[in-house]
Amino acid sequence: MSSKPFIHWLGAGLSSGPGIAALAQRRGNVVLWNRTEEKARALIKTMGVDEGVSIEVLDFDALAERVKPGDVVVSMLPGAFHVQVAKLALAAGAHMVTTSYVSPEMMALDSEARAKGLVVLNEVGVDPGIDHLFAHVLVDAARGAGQLGDGHAVSFESHCGGVPAVANDFRYKFSWAPLGVLTALRNPARSIKNGAELRTEKAWTGVGDIDVRGETFEVYPNRDCLGYVAEYGLTEVADLQLFVRGTLRLPGWKTAWGDIFSAVETGTDDSLTALSEKLWNDYSYGAEEEDRVVMYVSLSSKSANGETWKASLCLDETGSGWQTAMARTVSLTAQVAIGAVLDGRLDPGVQAATRDPVEAKRWLKLLVDDGIKVMGENVSL
Repeated sequence: MSSKPFIHWLGAGLSSGPGIAALAQRRGNVVLWNRTEEKARALIKTMGVDEGVSIEVLDFDALAERVKPGDVVVSMLPGAFHVQVAKLALAAGAHMVTTSYVSPEMMALDSEARAKGLVVLNEVGVDPGIDHLFAHVLVDAARGAGQLGDGHAVSFESHCGGVPAVANDFRYKFSWAPLGVLTALRNPARSIKNGAELRTEKAWTGVGDIDVRGETFEVYPNRDCLGYVAEYGLTEVADLQLFVRGTLRLPGWKTAWGDIFSAVETGTDDSLTALSEKLWNDYSYGAEEEDRVVMYVSLSSKSANGETWKASLCLDETGSGWQTAMARTVSLTAQVAIGAVLDGRLDPGVQAATRDPVEAKRWLKLLVDDGIKVMGENVSL
């Protein structure tokens, strides 16, 4: 048995392959736990990974026996399992990583994690994940340029979306069960527009346009954005004119989805489940069909005398097979974060990504080394 920590990766789903392959090559000691051994072996074979990774059938009792102090447990399971996995890791003296949003139940484990000197790291995929890294780098650049003080009107926006690389009539395709996308449309959102709080009760009522490097997309506010004002260090801004974190879609999406919005607004849970199944049959990705992930984050300011300053970061990725754009941006970010945990660069406790702009730049440079193209305006890594 190796004396190095083990990385227990739970789940061999669509967003796992590139991260597992990178960790097997760079770190070794990866254990891929999956409900079915066949699916895990098929993934490993497809990736062509010969060393650095072993396979186990996922059983939580067996996992609890195997995890040792200093190991990292990575949950790529459905969100309902994340807290259970975190509790198992903490009980074993191990760290835990997930790409999902921090939940209140997860945050309740913060004191235990801190007391044990363990990291419970969340929001290290693409969105949430890379968007946080972009935001902290941009805010640091703006602060360094003196753009966040009194007399400056500041605007921040962050948009991300997974879309088909080749537009179809529906302006969208699904990487996994559509039910999550449908139910998310019911969520209200809070943002800041024209210096005042804006509440969007239904996603489709808040759709606008945005230009990303000469290409027009549709966007709408996503969830409660206002908590990220403090997360991104913008509470010092006296005149915050715009603050929004949004979902990005291909142009024409709002029109193409008109019937879907009506079904979401009036449908029952059972009818949405049936609709989800139909959409999966009609608009899921083919085996080698290309997907695309686009992210655009910008921060601008305008001084009292009219001088303007703006910086932005953008990525635009395509992929297919086991290396889809979504799989690469999600799981490669997770493997960079796992490296930061193993190397002891993060403080103990329950947290989201990293707030340190120096560490954020380090992660982004590693992602660039992995082939993720990051494009910047008026900011460098």
